[in-house]
Amino acid sequence: MKSPARLIAPSILSADFARLGEEVEAVLAAGADVIHFDVMDNHYVPNLTIGPLVCEALRKRGIKAPIDVHLMVQPVDELARAFAGAGASWISFHPEATRHVDRTISLIRELGCRPGLALNPATPLDCLDYTLPLLDLVLVMSVNPGFGGQAFIPGSLPKLRAVRERIAALGRPVMVQVDGGIKADNIRRVAEAGADVFVAGSAIFGSSDYAATIRRMREELAATAHP
Repeated sequence: MKSPARLIAPSILSADFARLGEEVEAVLAAGADVIHFDVMDNHYVPNLTIGPLVCEALRKRGIKAPIDVHLMVQPVDELARAFAGAGASWISFHPEATRHVDRTISLIRELGCRPGLALNPATPLDCLDYTLPLLDLVLVMSVNPGFGGQAFIPGSLPKLRAVRERIAALGRPVMVQVDGGIKADNIRRVAEAGADVFVAGSAIFGSSDYAATIRRMREELAATAHP
């Protein structure tokens, strides 16, 4: 089974919201592949961020890149509908946040988006036992969700390896995304553990040169082989 391409996904949680359209255009021009939305509801997680109108506004501005929506919300289904209607490409959610995980996965696909399941640091992998064949994406959280700028949790590496092993046994391509504390200094180790999609917020938007930061990340990725 051929591994998917490695993709860099800046999280707009760390962008300058006063000039968000310009920020998104800038990171895409600097070499980013995907735009990542961290959607928080001050209920499932202790923070409040953005809604589907922001996604819709970026599409109206002409942003064509995939928009990857990570729903840290409860309940899930109605916001999944709203983001799909606003132009989302991928939608991931947490299994703890919905009563019927299989139904929510099916809903996201029916809405024309690629479904993903997001796993908190303490979420066991048995939630993938009956769902992995239905998914296009597994998001392994390498911090506890709710805030940007947190330090990477090293225990995420064996979890990434375990997810990659399950996908290899499945025999169909499923992206493995990692979110939390990703930077040029650790992206190689994360890639070697099995990740394909790398969400980075403050490491990119907090840098003075987006292109140089993304270029260094790609250099680190190029130094590794797919697992």
